[in-house]
Amino acid sequence: MATLDEIRNEITQLDADLLALLARRRELSLEVARSKRADQRPIRDTHREQDLLVRLIQQGRALGLSAQYVTQLYHLVIEDSVLTQQDYLQRLANPMQAADETSVAYLGPLGSYSSLAARKYLGRYAQVSEHSCSNFAQVIEAVESGRCQFGVLPIENTSSGSINEVYDLMQQTSLSIVGELTYPIEHCLLVAVPTELAAIDTLYGHPQPLQQCSRYLAQHPDIHHVFCDSSSAAMAKVQALASPNVAAIGSADGGKLFGLTSIASGLANQQENMTRFIVVAREPIEVVPQVPAKTTLIMSTNQYAGALVEVLLVLRNHQINMTKLESRPIQGNPWEEMFYMDVAVNLHSEAMQRALQELYPLTRSLKVLGCYPSEDVAPTEIAPALLP
Repeated sequence: MATLDEIRNEITQLDADLLALLARRRELSLEVARSKRADQRPIRDTHREQDLLVRLIQQGRALGLSAQYVTQLYHLVIEDSVLTQQDYLQRLANPMQAADETSVAYLGPLGSYSSLAARKYLGRYAQVSEHSCSNFAQVIEAVESGRCQFGVLPIENTSSGSINEVYDLMQQTSLSIVGELTYPIEHCLLVAVPTELAAIDTLYGHPQPLQQCSRYLAQHPDIHHVFCDSSSAAMAKVQALASPNVAAIGSADGGKLFGLTSIASGLANQQENMTRFIVVAREPIEVVPQVPAKTTLIMSTNQYAGALVEVLLVLRNHQINMTKLESRPIQGNPWEEMFYMDVAVNLHSEAMQRALQELYPLTRSLKVLGCYPSEDVAPTEIAPALLP
């Protein structure tokens, strides 16, 4: 019978083999992207993905693996393959994004959700120069001035809704939206030294996360709350104190930057708490036809009944799916509204170009804020009839 050390050594070797195989699979994904570029075929083939998952589920069951386990695992593999192919094609179409170094501006100090989102989006760059800003206007100015190549701005949250200040700033800037990403907001209880929940008597945190975790915190009424200017400041305070009696509320990834570990997670009242970020740059980018794209427009309609309805009918007639519609006051024009619209289509597609030709006469002003790859890769769904 093998010893525990021998079993662990075999697992370690298997893990190394799995990583090597995943790396090889990614290399093959790039070969697929090169082929699709030559043939002008779309990145995703949902029918093939469905067939792949059904076959893998069958093979997995024969090996004692559940359908759920195989599906979850390969959803991640397929997502990585799609994003790898998208990134390859986009780099060829936009040589400026193929550099190894870049710079980014974001709101808040190191460890803020904006900084974590920026790191996630720009993770393909070997070196990133980060610039912390104290407000959204500074992020915009840093990119407009050329001091930073990119700016990362939160645009909406599943819990608190749209970030209106960002929408208002986008009315005035000449920057283009060149990317998007959705970042999960998961609040954790972070500590600097090994301890137990029962030992915590002081909790540092920004008022907003504390409010978002009110139900959990109500179960621990003896813990004293200390407000901080940001979650990063709270984590830095706990790091400095290094006490078993204090904790911070923040993200696990942010905590790692301060040497903190999580002793409780999933604290938010609303479990599905996500923030959507946009990425802005001085120049627009080209999105190749094979890559799923979004286009963001800003417009003001003519002042008569049904004007907005006419705009929406244009999109319907060209089978363009609108994914977001937001209205904001026009600065300096009381009682007039500016509409922000996200549509799931490439700006240079035939359908979108025809729609724009019809939209211009229906609007008083119309501006394209950007066309960019859609970063959200929807999991492949399998119809029950296809399952063995």
